[in-house]
Amino acid sequence: MSALNATATLPLSQRLAAFFELCKPRVNTLIVFTAMIGMLLASPDFPPLARFLVASLGIALVAGAAAAINCLVERTIDARMARTRARATARGAISSTETLTLAMLVGGTGLWLLHAFINDLTMWLTLATFLGYAVIYTVVLKPATPMNIVIGGASGAMPPVLGWAAMTGSIGAEPLALFLIIFLWTPPHFWALACYRREEYAKAGLPMLPVTHGVAFTCQHILLYTVMLAAGSLIPVSLGMSGAIYLGAVTLLNLVFLGFAVQLIRQYSDALAKRTFGYSIVYLTLLFAALFADRLLPV
Repeated sequence: MSALNATATLPLSQRLAAFFELCKPRVNTLIVFTAMIGMLLASPDFPPLARFLVASLGIALVAGAAAAINCLVERTIDARMARTRARATARGAISSTETLTLAMLVGGTGLWLLHAFINDLTMWLTLATFLGYAVIYTVVLKPATPMNIVIGGASGAMPPVLGWAAMTGSIGAEPLALFLIIFLWTPPHFWALACYRREEYAKAGLPMLPVTHGVAFTCQHILLYTVMLAAGSLIPVSLGMSGAIYLGAVTLLNLVFLGFAVQLIRQYSDALAKRTFGYSIVYLTLLFAALFADRLLPV
């Protein structure tokens, strides 16, 4: 009751700011970035600016709504974890009704923008991505299986496909190659986090891989997926999407990532897992930046 009273007394501006944080702006920055690169790669020249911006905004709004729903569903779990207990839903700074209402308004606006100004394929794919993350991953998979992030990673891998579809109205081998890269990147990225946060996940009752199978087993799988990622990251070269600039950059990025994965097996520490998690974000950002740089400066 006290939490509800505290929520009611908060100014509207603070409740809106709290909701914005629930949309995970830092995480969604990378999501929108990869979608933008998908748009740029799909266009022989720079895409029409208005279309580019509207598509980016629509995807960003739906991604933010999905993140807010994720926080709403996991509010009791988040309250038990140091990493997430400051979220507005976990501490009662914004009510469940407000969160759900704002998420539906934001997500609905994003879908309307995609329908009205882009194309229906992008709208439906974005809706499917929303449902995959907010419902299938958050509600069904995450509390049920230690392989949740592998199966649920399909939703997180969709942004470049959405961007490609927004510009072309179709899907081909090229966006699916970008999808595969993010799909293979997601497990080592998230498992590194789960390793050094394993005690929090155990306390919250979530069956993350380091909790159910141990750190050593998880690190072996981080290496396995990093090897597959290194191989998958070369597909854009084989498809003719990129050339020497991307090949050189991704080779270096892969060597560093593999080095981290091998070190985790040989000399695991939470500090090393945390550095691996941080590098994984740098890895994906630079990989997609290299794809665009290769398009701008073909060698």
